[in-house]
Amino acid sequence: MNIIYFDGVCGLCNGFVDFIMKIDSEGKFKFSPLQSDFAKSRLLPKYTQDLKSVVVEIDGEILEKSDAVFRVFETLGGKWKILAKLKILPPSLRNAGYDLVAELRYKIFGKKDTCRLPTPEEKERFVL
Repeated sequence: MNIIYFDGVCGLCNGFVDFIMKIDSEGKFKFSPLQSDFAKSRLLPKYTQDLKSVVVEIDGEILEKSDAVFRVFETLGGKWKILAKLKILPPSLRNAGYDLVAELRYKIFGKKDTCRLPTPEEKERFVL
């Protein structure tokens, strides 16, 4: 099972989930808020307590930050695989940009009071 773990109260993170659900017509990914019991049972506390990175689990491998995002696009394949080519940039540069956005994401994209709940149509794509 391929899972994208995300900050359930973050506007940017929820937008990313919406975008991936829209383009993932084959249903390659499931989604779980980092605040969920499911995420806490599968991930190290550093991921579920800090909430400053999307975390992706693909074939048992855990990835975070820019590596996670690039692997999502690589896994989706097709034209999305082109975005994964940006991985050629040095990790320090990629993750510096990622960290800056992570620090500002609530100010720019907002923060909800509670985690996102999937709609009935989305329910099969979420693990909580």
